Amino acid sequence: MNRVTPIRTILIVLLLLIAAPALAQAPVSYRLSFPEPEHRFAQVEATFPDVLKGQPLRFRMSRSSPGRYALHEFAKNVSDVRAFDGKGLELVVTRVSPHEWSASGHDGTVRVTYKVFGDRVDGTYLGIDSTHAHVNMPAALMWAAGYEGRPARVRFESPDPTWTVATQLFPTTDPWTFTAPNLQYLMDSPAEVGPVVFRSFTVANPDGKRYEIRVAVHDAASEADVEAYAADVEKIVREQQAIFGELPDYDGGTYTFLADYLPYAGGDGMEHRNSTVVSGRLTLANPQQRRGALGTASHEFFHCWNVERIRPAGLEPFDFARENMSDGLWVAEGFTSYYGGLAMQRAGLRTLPQTVAGFGGAIDAIVNGPGRQVRSAAEMSRMAAFIDGYRSGDPTDFQNTIISYYTWGSALALGLDLSLREVSGGRVALDDYMRELWRVHGKPGGPAPGLVAKPYSLRDLRDRLAEVSGSRSFANEWFDRYVEGRDAMDYAKLVERAGLVLRKRSPATPWLGQFTVEVSEAGAAITAYVPPGSPAYAAGLESGDVIKTLDGEPINAEGKLLEIVKRHKPGDQIRVEFLRRGKPVTSTITFAEHPGLELVAIESAGGTLTDAQKAFREAWLGSRVK
Repeated sequence: MNRVTPIRTILIVLLLLIAAPALAQAPVSYRLSFPEPEHRFAQVEATFPDVLKGQPLRFRMSRSSPGRYALHEFAKNVSDVRAFDGKGLELVVTRVSPHEWSASGHDGTVRVTYKVFGDRVDGTYLGIDSTHAHVNMPAALMWAAGYEGRPARVRFESPDPTWTVATQLFPTTDPWTFTAPNLQYLMDSPAEVGPVVFRSFTVANPDGKRYEIRVAVHDAASEADVEAYAADVEKIVREQQAIFGELPDYDGGTYTFLADYLPYAGGDGMEHRNSTVVSGRLTLANPQQRRGALGTASHEFFHCWNVERIRPAGLEPFDFARENMSDGLWVAEGFTSYYGGLAMQRAGLRTLPQTVAGFGGAIDAIVNGPGRQVRSAAEMSRMAAFIDGYRSGDPTDFQNTIISYYTWGSALALGLDLSLREVSGGRVALDDYMRELWRVHGKPGGPAPGLVAKPYSLRDLRDRLAEVSGSRSFANEWFDRYVEGRDAMDYAKLVERAGLVLRKRSPATPWLGQFTVEVSEAGAAITAYVPPGSPAYAAGLESGDVIKTLDGEPINAEGKLLEIVKRHKPGDQIRVEFLRRGKPVTSTITFAEHPGLELVAIESAGGTLTDAQKAFREAWLGSRVK
């Protein structure tokens, strides 16, 4: 169970206390300009009013960013930090830590100026060049402890008068000036400043309230290509609205897709409360690339319910000063991955074989992944601080001890969806579970935009499943075995009712294990850690070993190892000679059958789809939009 730490409890209480009177407090003001965008930096000015006289102001850069769970150390790109009082007199600035500075001797106002470098266009960092400024706020803006509940005012100064701003920040009468009600909302509000092409459509909730969904695109594609993309995005939005029965009550009445599709953009998607960043090295002018971009958009839009409002306790409130750990990412990210693909299928934007192949890949990763023997799905979620963009200098064995919580959670969502449909006779599905999580934990909202009042724990997730399924024993067994335990669900049985077949991908094929080698005249050097449970692992082979001979033949040319393997069958035993740290070692390998799994429609496997299977499949994968 995810327990809220005392420090986090104090922070929650402070935020709740300051949320109500925040609008009466003088705002923190920011000014971002880009005097030489070709050199990839922004000039930032942050003014903090009503600072206690006699007390130094401590201000800092964030170490983490909403939607990311590891440290990213944004202070590394900051330079030329200076501070001034309200009269313009320069103050002495002391750097008290790698991330924090202090200024004293002020008159109650502290104006901080600095440069920040940014050359990465994705959901986490700052990307500036002569074509645009892509701003993720934690990578750009300093903040001060004690000011978290203050509103903020942000002004952009564009180097090009033809540029515009796309953001979830609240607009003012000045098109270059925006506001945020508090630090949580400010840091969760990326902005795209550039030659943005806007398209929008309106979606109404059952209560009649209407929301504008905006698609803001920076791409060399034609207006017709952007129109086609926006039309497909609308299909996704409506399918996902049907899952929950309503859209969230977006602050300001809008939700914005910030799409950067550029030759130099990083492939990414990053959710925010009322917007998402979707980026990639692609163009909407290419229909195939556009379809791939829609998959990311579908995943990220589902987050506006699942994680932005239906939120794990470990992420609420988000702490910008450290990494953020949660045991619920298998739901927050994994269930979102499942529904991202499912919504594409229901919207007619993916074919059945594409959807089924995606499900099959997740099943294979869980059933055959050695990481399942090491950590549960909940434990894997807690590892996000070490795998979510984290970098370290020493080797890890993560390829054998980690299964992505995206993948694991997606497979769990698939299995739970099919299980609920089975035990309820089709009356209950995962959609019902998500609606209950929305009703209890998401829809109640919070004391201010950017805050969530009822984040969930593992116990809450278990309780909601018991309520939806009508069986406490079902919920307890499912969580005990598959979430906090390490069992794999019986997917072959579960998918059968939908007319799907889970089968060996390469039956009767000999297999040594999944690892990589570099072949030279000296032999085949193993360059990855060998997976536990594989024949190579049982034979004692490991990363760094150099295979000299296999079955008596030298391995000194590309393709030789595979050639020898193909001559054998599962159960055959052969001799292997290799060098370990320069010393010769001899062992015996016993080939196994390749364990890889694939999921296919029964029609593709030579079978016949029954009427009952067809009905089940349609109830599961068919459109919900009426």
